[in-house]
Amino acid sequence: MVRAVGLAMSLAYAGAIVWIYGSQPQSRAEALGGLAATVGAYRIDDRAFDDGLTFFRAEKFPEARMAFERADPAHRDSRTQFYIAYSFYREGWGRLYNDDRLFTQGLETLERAIAVAPGNRIVVEDETLGMRSAEELRAEFQRGLRRDVSDFNPMRVFGQRK
Repeated sequence: MVRAVGLAMSLAYAGAIVWIYGSQPQSRAEALGGLAATVGAYRIDDRAFDDGLTFFRAEKFPEARMAFERADPAHRDSRTQFYIAYSFYREGWGRLYNDDRLFTQGLETLERAIAVAPGNRIVVEDETLGMRSAEELRAEFQRGLRRDVSDFNPMRVFGQRK
């Protein structure tokens, strides 16, 4: 009996090490959230998410990101991560140029959101957004980070932020 219990504990410990190595959580919250998501018990803070949406719609993007981070500290909810990425897009978009640092952060956040999404697909049903899928947002980030002749087009000033 002692050997069986010892073997089971050793296998559980080895499984935990393999899981940590595979998921590489950056914080304690990510590790605990990832573990909770694995067993289907992870939930976001709905009140903090609603606060984030309020800030997002008021175009207070740094505040929105802080509220969304508070709602999803483990980075396991694809919809919340999508809104964080979208806030980087909205803040970084410019008529004359895009902020590459914010676009890069947004693209990284979007890739993280896609990785945790069921079926690696994100579609957000929000009529206030100009882009509702991860594919559209990814294309905008990539277009904004690419350097080509269209960057010097004077008609760019009349472009619309999505």
